[in-house]
Amino acid sequence: MTRKKVKLAFISNDASRKATFKKRKKGLMKKVGELSTLCGIDACAIIYSQYEPRPEVWPNTEGVQRVLAQFKRMPEMEQSKKMVNQESFMRQRIAKANEQLKKQCKDNREKEMIEVMYQCLTGKIGLQNLMIPDLND
Repeated sequence: MTRKKVKLAFISNDASRKATFKKRKKGLMKKVGELSTLCGIDACAIIYSQYEPRPEVWPNTEGVQRVLAQFKRMPEMEQSKKMVNQESFMRQRIAKANEQLKKQCKDNREKEMIEVMYQCLTGKIGLQNLMIPDLND
């Protein structure tokens, strides 16, 4: 049986929200562990919540301190090279999508003009029906 798509929205019921949080937290911790094992990397997770007085960490406090110390030892330029916030991430995605759109429009225009040329050669349409930009292309 397939899972249905979950609507991402704030859960107003406190008990339901807490249960969902615990399940998602457990899944997140499992994924971080899998990522660390499969890729052979140092990884950690720090989760703050309103349900616990102290943050929960994976794999343990010493492991998290080791990973953070390793990160802090890196030069500042290297640290921030791949960091993004939500706004810059969305700007990058929008710019990339705009570039893809421009490329697709150009490809579509070329195909359209090839089709018009074939129709002109076969006599299905005449040159008098075309606009000046179409004739130029």
